[in-house]
Amino acid sequence: MRRAVTESVSGLPGAFWWLWTSTLINRLGAFVATFMALYLTLDRGYSASYAGLVAALHGLGGVVSSLGAGVMTDRLGRRPTLLIAQASTALSVAVLGFMEHPVAIAGVAFLVGMASNASRPAVQAMMADIVRPEDRVRAFSLNYWAINLGFAVSSAGAGFIASYSYRAGFLIEAAMTMVCAVVVFLKLPESRPVRTALEKAAEPVVGLGTVLRDGRFMGVVGLSFLVALIFQQGSVGLPVAMGAAGFTPADYGLAIAVNGVLIVALQIPVTRFIEHRDPRRLLVISSVVAGYGFGLTAFAGSVGVFALTVCVWTLAEIVNAPTQTGLVVALSPTHGRGRYQGMYTMSWAVAGLVAPLMSGFMIDRFGAPWLWAACAVLGTGAAVGYWVLMRGLSGADAGFGAADAVVAEPAVAGAGGAEGPVPGAVAPGVAVSETVAPGGAGVSPSAGSGG
Repeated sequence: MRRAVTESVSGLPGAFWWLWTSTLINRLGAFVATFMALYLTLDRGYSASYAGLVAALHGLGGVVSSLGAGVMTDRLGRRPTLLIAQASTALSVAVLGFMEHPVAIAGVAFLVGMASNASRPAVQAMMADIVRPEDRVRAFSLNYWAINLGFAVSSAGAGFIASYSYRAGFLIEAAMTMVCAVVVFLKLPESRPVRTALEKAAEPVVGLGTVLRDGRFMGVVGLSFLVALIFQQGSVGLPVAMGAAGFTPADYGLAIAVNGVLIVALQIPVTRFIEHRDPRRLLVISSVVAGYGFGLTAFAGSVGVFALTVCVWTLAEIVNAPTQTGLVVALSPTHGRGRYQGMYTMSWAVAGLVAPLMSGFMIDRFGAPWLWAACAVLGTGAAVGYWVLMRGLSGADAGFGAADAVVAEPAVAGAGGAEGPVPGAVAPGVAVSETVAPGGAGVSPSAGSGG
């Protein structure tokens, strides 16, 4: 076990671990999302419909900020975008705790959604900048593990904090988010590769239109949306279906707890198993397992069977999350990573808005079994889509096994404005096999793109 852990965490640059630490701290303090509905209905006395409206506005804020944050990541840099997003999140969360009027609560919740989602494109782009291509699946898995570990701890702590004071939860989350900003400011240099004037002139300009015209990448975004719709049902469709079947909230909590426990326990060993496997096959299989894992819920009649179905689709989640993130990075030109990551992030944000509507409509109109059947259909469709979309990609082009990529240390702007090396980043101007030309025309080495 000691050797396995050592091999899983070794070889990653120090900047990655500071970014990982910032992620962990952020998730450890993510209390508000856990108790927001209880705060509005029990503490403030608002209706469930109003609580749902606030949640929808929070999600809408994330949709709006995804593309804007992607543009900021490319134009301003990864580090400034992270600092702005985290400081804005800390401020807006603190303000939300003091809001009294329902319109003010809804408006600030929208701002919280915008601010909190704005850091995601920058985090993913920075991680891709500082980690070698062959280590990315491991790095993304470790980051995903930190997210789930932090969320598991914060979810458990949210109940205790809420029993004392809901406002304390808002203020603690604001303080911990500000700690993340301090970590970024003190320990993380800017990782955006520096391009020469000649390289800038030779490279095509990457705008949002470029991303939208990239057929292969937009296909991945669409498939990501389908997969996200499936996984979202664990938090929106499953509790409603279990409640309608006569199960208690405690029963749902017990079943869904399996998800977090398995991710924390298995993410690292499963990553070691899949790290050098064909990503095309991993995405196809994980999509099918996710769809049919939720599909099996139609046959669940006890908490134990519900927990068993959670085990099935959690395994798919463990495989799909880092594999899909690696694919997104591989399909993104270096100088456009922020915009590409922003578009990818938006697919999950939109799924977060659509999934509750989908589950509510299908359960009310047709019954829960039809929802689970729809998940199986979506999983099958996503699997077929990945198989078709990635037929022309090799394993290295899809973001893994790129051990033959040329890696160097580019000069990047440090925390104080000085230039310094970031270990593991790809040098500007180095042609590598993983870059995909914008427009989705196919895979080709892109001189000057920086890999």
